[in-house]
Amino acid sequence: MNFTRWSARLPGTQRRAAARTDHPVTPDRLGEGAVPAARAEQLTDEAPHVPAVDDLPVREVLDRVPALVALVHGTDHRLAYVNDAYVTAFGARDPGAPAREALPELDEIGLLPLLDQVLRSGKARTVKSRKAPDGHSYTFTCTPVTEGDTGGVLVFATDVTDHAEAAERLRASERRQRETAVTLQRSLLPQVLEEPDDLRIAATYQPGGTEAAVGGDWYDVITLGGGRTALVIGDVMGRGVRAAAVMGQLRTAVRAYARLDLPPHEILQLLDGLAAEIDANQIATCVYAIHDPNEGRLVYASAGHLPILVRDESGAVLRADEPTGPPLGTGGWMHASGSIPLGPGSTAVLYTDGLVERRDEDLDEGIASLERALSGATGTPQVVCDRLVRSAGVTADHDDDVAVLVLQHPARTGPDSDLFRNAALELLGGIEAAPRARAFASGVLTSWRFPAELHDLGVLAASELVANSLQHGTPPMRLRLRRTDRRLIIEVTDGDDHLPRRRRAEPGDESGRGIAIVATIASNWGSRRTPGGGKAVWCEFVLPKG
Repeated sequence: MNFTRWSARLPGTQRRAAARTDHPVTPDRLGEGAVPAARAEQLTDEAPHVPAVDDLPVREVLDRVPALVALVHGTDHRLAYVNDAYVTAFGARDPGAPAREALPELDEIGLLPLLDQVLRSGKARTVKSRKAPDGHSYTFTCTPVTEGDTGGVLVFATDVTDHAEAAERLRASERRQRETAVTLQRSLLPQVLEEPDDLRIAATYQPGGTEAAVGGDWYDVITLGGGRTALVIGDVMGRGVRAAAVMGQLRTAVRAYARLDLPPHEILQLLDGLAAEIDANQIATCVYAIHDPNEGRLVYASAGHLPILVRDESGAVLRADEPTGPPLGTGGWMHASGSIPLGPGSTAVLYTDGLVERRDEDLDEGIASLERALSGATGTPQVVCDRLVRSAGVTADHDDDVAVLVLQHPARTGPDSDLFRNAALELLGGIEAAPRARAFASGVLTSWRFPAELHDLGVLAASELVANSLQHGTPPMRLRLRRTDRRLIIEVTDGDDHLPRRRRAEPGDESGRGIAIVATIASNWGSRRTPGGGKAVWCEFVLPKG
């Protein structure tokens, strides 16, 4: 191999000597004012002549550069040259052998196919940060070198070990941060979902697959008492630990506000102010819904969140689009509640945008795809949940986190239907309604074959609640008894919105003991304002097992 001939083609060594010798200056061509070179050096203060790049010996330059250099030629990449840095890194090499034999380290890191590509295309190629057998990381640049019909490749390797190790430390730090965010996110989500009497519920959370994709998605199920259930799902904008921490604060606040048993839009009003206090630069979307088995509907309010989808018993899917307000944390907006039917046999789905939003697809198309998947999804809530996630193409490397909450209101038939019964009585007239209410409660509880002790407690609770309503409430009044497979629920409604409270009656007081008695004998009790004005006061008794 004639290295002198090949060096003329190395990058940066093209010879330009001919350009300087096209018009040589000879003594007989000197003008009258010309000064010979020797005298010019003496008469001027110019710096001494420095050799140009073309005058430098190429091999001497390559031998001294700290980067690794190798030169191969021919289709089998026979070794022509390696510099001193290459020899120091991988040992001496014998010229003339094919690269697969002479340069096994390049073969081990998969660089030989790149040499073929560079030789065929005549274009330089770069491979970044490949770890070599010596334990160092190099960035390889392969440049084509040609001379006549012979072709070759100059391999130039720069040691980037420090950069590679720094990048790996950064990636490890990002992985730890993501693991911390995922751990925090999962710990703040409900570990076990509450199980309402009338609903069957399943949920799933899938974190995003990229380092930055862990967000603030959350869901929750809250039993409100009196057979009612609150369902919530939300998404905090942003990523990482901060979003997960804000999510945890909002979820805790939702559970606290839910105990007030307020309408959904009032819950969102409270959350809106809290979100602005937590972080003025952080916003969140949220849907808060309440299911009342007596009404057969899902009453909800939305703060910029995606619509609830409900599949009825026939397979038709309804979309709860309105009303929708702005996200939490924006302030200055009055939220409103809406409702959607959720009768026996229906399935509702609450979800975050990671399930339906794609970079190359309109959001409405993603929701329409979810509707089609839900229309054919049958089985238990967990089966439906898994099918929806699979149909949306959510995998472990999905680019956003996903939360899905599925609830079903089962259509109960046969012996199971006997465990879920309702009975109601309109309380007409004055104080004479009290004995009618006691007789009605006694007859219903007897027909439901409750034990004598539970029968007597139920009649006493109904009598006290009715008496309290007759004394402090206004028409219309109603007594409602309801049983599930787990509890007996007694509820009295009237037209006055003043909520009762438990207080301590003095020995001489003639009233004030009714709510205290109910609170003592019942497993739980509470009150709430009803949407049309008025209130409902309820209590419940846990049924004995078996």
